[in-house]
Amino acid sequence: MAAPPPQQVASLAQLEQVFAANTYVVVDFFATWCPPCKAIAPEYEKLAKGHGIPGHFAFVKVNVEEAADAAQKYKVTAMPTFLFFKDGKQVMVHGQLQILGGDGKARTALTAAATKIGGLAAARKAEAEEAAT
Repeated sequence: MAAPPPQQVASLAQLEQVFAANTYVVVDFFATWCPPCKAIAPEYEKLAKGHGIPGHFAFVKVNVEEAADAAQKYKVTAMPTFLFFKDGKQVMVHGQLQILGGDGKARTALTAAATKIGGLAAARKAEAEEAAT
């Protein structure tokens, strides 16, 4: 079964609900008027559908104008900004706390991070399924 596309959240409270329901989360802070955000959006959706695992690894989109509280909490000042979370806490992936922009370098870093986290999430899901049998 293919993973769902990135979930849109409209507030910090909704984002925290996603954290509570998933072990790993990648958050795309974007703005509708932002050309780099529009450029990388199809790649982000492809990563979500290819690597997302419901309950284990979620991809989320946060419009900084709708969810200013979330953008403020995570000190987002440039769009797009991609942040990584494990168990609701921001973490580094491949030595990066965040990925900024929508250029080729950002796309490569985002793909590498999603692949790494996807592998960790798949292993955790397999462990949970094995423990349940």
